[in-house]
Amino acid sequence: MSEHTVKSYDEELAHLTNILARMGGMAEAQLGAAIQALARRDDDLAQRVIDGDGRIDELDQEIQTFAVRLLALRQPMAGDLRQIVGALNISGEIERIGDYAANLGKRCLVLNHLPVTAPVAGVVRLAELVRGLVKDILDAYLERDVEKAIRVWSRDEEVDEMYNAVFRDLIDQMTNDSGTITASTHLLFIAKNIERIGDHATNIAETLHFQILGTQPKGLRPKGNTVGAPE
Repeated sequence: MSEHTVKSYDEELAHLTNILARMGGMAEAQLGAAIQALARRDDDLAQRVIDGDGRIDELDQEIQTFAVRLLALRQPMAGDLRQIVGALNISGEIERIGDYAANLGKRCLVLNHLPVTAPVAGVVRLAELVRGLVKDILDAYLERDVEKAIRVWSRDEEVDEMYNAVFRDLIDQMTNDSGTITASTHLLFIAKNIERIGDHATNIAETLHFQILGTQPKGLRPKGNTVGAPE
């Protein structure tokens, strides 16, 4: 990105990027910790994920305030305008990822104290796939890498396919062993939350593409049809 005549303007844009990078890194770490809490049945880790959501919300508010100030004072145009508005949009997507991670932590606390539990391996695999996409899109944002963003965008269908497989496995589990119905239902909610995190990563990819090139990715989003599940 070209430098501006007023150096402080470049510093302000860099500051906006840095806040967003911190927020994204925190959300990714929260998701990773939630996955570990699920796999290890770790109450303490799940609670830390829940408690950490407030900091992500604070960073989101900081970005909103700073970006609006830039819009008002600098009256940006073209690429600068896309960068600032894009940061606002991406911040909102990351904030939702943090919310979903916190929801995973809350579900983990319930699951860990049920007398009968259902296998979590499939849900954990889905979560690891989505966490990889979140990491990749945050890297793409920092590197301003459109090709990497498109690769994330194109894998949304892969997430949907794995989610559908997990959904069917959990339904089969409940059908074959009624004692696992409560635990499997919580896992259905967790799996759906994870699938939605994948959607937010894809949304960021689209915003980043527009932010850098001023256009949306070509073609329809490669999204599969997810089977019925709780939101």
